[in-house]
Amino acid sequence: MGPPGAGKGTQAGRVAGERGLAHIATGDMLRAAVRDGTPLGLEAKAVMARGDLVSDDLIIAMFRERLAAPDTEAGVLLDGFPRTEAQAAALDGMLTGLGRRIAAVIVFEIDEDTVVRRLSGRRMCRASDHVYHVDFNPPQVDGVCDVDGSELYRRDDDDPEVVRTRFRKQWVEAAAPVIAYYRGHGVVSELDAAQPVEDVARALDGLLDGLAAHG
Repeated sequence: MGPPGAGKGTQAGRVAGERGLAHIATGDMLRAAVRDGTPLGLEAKAVMARGDLVSDDLIIAMFRERLAAPDTEAGVLLDGFPRTEAQAAALDGMLTGLGRRIAAVIVFEIDEDTVVRRLSGRRMCRASDHVYHVDFNPPQVDGVCDVDGSELYRRDDDDPEVVRTRFRKQWVEAAAPVIAYYRGHGVVSELDAAQPVEDVARALDGLLDGLAAHG
């Protein structure tokens, strides 16, 4: 868990690949179910076509279906779920019924100003979405993609004020009850996500190695 810009996606992809875990991102799972035309996917498609949000019960049912796949046997890494205390409780109930459990909730701690600097400095190329950063990975020519020469631009959701709003609403306000729920279960660990990416990776690996050592 962590706010937008904390580096969760970068680390999740690496950890899942290196440790043979299934990386389950809610959005990807939902899109795959719709694309494949599964019964749950068709139900979700109808809900979204009406402009409604997919219910917690439907998302939990999709997780149950997803956990039946062979690639989840070694463990799973959840990305983007649960987002509410009710979802966390429902997920626990479903996992208990399957003889599984949440082993750890790793919280990526990072301050608002650092997140704003990371995201507001990001630039995308219009041709192929190559990613740059004005401070950490600048192009050779300002405003021009090194690969295809197309214009670089800042996404609307990377505007500093938008980033601050997302940080406060999606993280400070929305995540607090979920983290409190998992603290009550004794499974929360914090990680300093403001460090360089290599240091974050080492710290994360240390936490995961500790989990493996204790079963």
